Amino acid sequence: MHNVSRVAVILLLFVAVMLVGSIPAFAQVDLTGVWNPNVGDEDNPERLQGPSLVEFVGLPINDQARVWGLSYRSSRLSLSEHQCQVHVVEYIHRGPMAMRMWEERDPITGQLIAIHENINTYEQFRTIWMDDRPRPSEYAPHTWMGFSTGVWEGNMLTVTTTHVKQGWHRRENIPASDEVTVIEHYVKHGNTLVHISVTEDPIYLAEPLIKSEDFTLNADPNNFNPFWPCEYTDEGEVARGTVPSYFAGENPWVAQYAAEHNLPQEVTLGGAETMYPEYRAKVKSLPVAVHPPPAAATPASPAAAPRGGGGAAPAPAGRGQ
Repeated sequence: MHNVSRVAVILLLFVAVMLVGSIPAFAQVDLTGVWNPNVGDEDNPERLQGPSLVEFVGLPINDQARVWGLSYRSSRLSLSEHQCQVHVVEYIHRGPMAMRMWEERDPITGQLIAIHENINTYEQFRTIWMDDRPRPSEYAPHTWMGFSTGVWEGNMLTVTTTHVKQGWHRRENIPASDEVTVIEHYVKHGNTLVHISVTEDPIYLAEPLIKSEDFTLNADPNNFNPFWPCEYTDEGEVARGTVPSYFAGENPWVAQYAAEHNLPQEVTLGGAETMYPEYRAKVKSLPVAVHPPPAAATPASPAAAPRGGGGAAPAPAGRGQ
């Protein structure tokens, strides 16, 4: 009888261990579904028609990124190699897009192996590995979406991504290097998904760049278009082999955004200092920019200059978004 009791206790303990092992970690949530971004009411117009030239306000860029931004011409997007260039992971959640998310679990144990994203902009597929696998060698190939691992911190999914190709932090005029590390946080509140990214870039950022976006759950899981047709074409805007750009001092639109918003030129050139409230006191002591500069002539009046500058036609729909 005593032996029977011992067997029963051991059996109960074994069943309890098996049940506990099959239960997800505390506070994990299911992010499965189709999510649409709230681009119309968050950071508009940056996320729709795009920022103006030399609009680097509040961005912690360094001198290298600033030189790149001041040399940018919007007609660069007419080059065939840039017409269908994919948004890198540190930016792609910020533009117009939709994403489908789902889980991959071990069919026997039910253990969460990965969370997948299908982002319809440029037809990108992303895997967030949840099984503690090691990060690849620094010499491993870089991709648009990089290599991502995730962990649950309570009900928040935290994702770390490396091995990302060169791209941009802000569409058009602020570059991102292929040495970025991106930390993302996903937090679900009912039918709203909050996405926060913290990007470190030793080449182009003086301090981490923090962005946030909200997504709304689509009630119809079948309402998702995974296709993004984009064909290269010869737009004939520049001679073959030419890269549209400005050399130092050539950009005629440097002061336009600052002057239109009654801002000092220094403010619009960005930098880590411009992110903090204390910078407001310094702004009051700086002169407001003038466009066009009194001693310089411009190729067109400010009213004639398109958003994005340079006198080039705006990019076609579906490109550079």
